[in-house]
Amino acid sequence: MRTEPFAITPAAQPTYTSTPRLERVEGVVRIAVHRTGGVSRLATNYQAGGTRVRYPRSRANAPLEAVLLNTAGGLTGGDRLSVSVAADSCASAVVTTQAAERIYRRPAGDAAAEVETNLVVGSKGSLDWLPQETIVFDRSALKRTLCADVAADGRLLAVEAIVLGRAAMGERAKDVAISDTWRIRRGGKLIFADGLRLHGDATEIMAGGATGGGAAAVATLILVSRGAESMCEAACDALPGNEGNAGVSARDGMLVARLVARTGQALRTDLVRLIECLRGVPMPRVWSL
Repeated sequence: MRTEPFAITPAAQPTYTSTPRLERVEGVVRIAVHRTGGVSRLATNYQAGGTRVRYPRSRANAPLEAVLLNTAGGLTGGDRLSVSVAADSCASAVVTTQAAERIYRRPAGDAAAEVETNLVVGSKGSLDWLPQETIVFDRSALKRTLCADVAADGRLLAVEAIVLGRAAMGERAKDVAISDTWRIRRGGKLIFADGLRLHGDATEIMAGGATGGGAAAVATLILVSRGAESMCEAACDALPGNEGNAGVSARDGMLVARLVARTGQALRTDLVRLIECLRGVPMPRVWSL
């Protein structure tokens, strides 16, 4: 009897017709703060996906403080974060982030990373939206929107900052797609509509005298409050000798400040000085960790 040698046929290798889609961040946060017993207390705390919220212990009668965390460590193409914060009637809250957000290079063909923020302030309520800066890396894309609805007698302080790469690492943002949109309503009326678009070589765009004058970091700050215009002089006094350039204007219960600087650290220094002037108290502790 003749036997043939036993042969092992290798398993067929899978054939991909397209690049497999990587897992994406889908983070959602919903926070609502009520005023009960003379204290601002957490009423709604919803967290899903790659986001978490921590609530540092606050001193008596202080605003409720919330710190947002992105467990993914950053965002890239196709990632989405949605944050909703409501300070109800007479309640007060301060919301910040544990660290600077990072927008990394997106894979070819992917959509922009999306960050959506919705803020609501009730009658005599107060909300400080104070996220740390967003660092945008080369070949990244970001679509960010901030919408706020403030009662006629409510107060909102909101800031957003963008840093184009890390100066200490010699990074340059030569190819980015950034869209940053603001819409703020007071008493149901639109009082502020703004949009920033940076598409292409951001370093070259910001080098222009009419754009950034060589700046690599920009920020917008809005204060909506009765009597906000009375803070304009103090805000201007807080910025002389600043490391970048800034402008402040105010009217009809709204103060707007624009800041640019050559580095993220310089912008941060200016922002802290301005915010502490407007709030009258130190920044949340995570800003100094």
